[in-house]
Amino acid sequence: MTGGEAFRAKLLTDDALDAAIAAYLADPSAPVVLEIGDRRLDVAAAVMAHQWSADELAIEDATPARRRNAVRTAVLLATVG
Repeated sequence: MTGGEAFRAKLLTDDALDAAIAAYLADPSAPVVLEIGDRRLDVAAAVMAHQWSADELAIEDATPARRRNAVRTAVLLATVG
């Protein structure tokens, strides 16, 4: 199951997703883990595994919205383990 599938199935709420994205962007070195049912998704690992998202976050003058969308994309495409 991916983060997107969990989101569509309402196992991952908009509020939980937004909170995880905000926490990751506030401090990418701090662990941020989304709990989806009995499974977990490490947000930093999802970002690092998704090359486009990692590249977007490396752009120094990227807007906050662009950074948020990069993390959201990585989370929604990541496999929940």
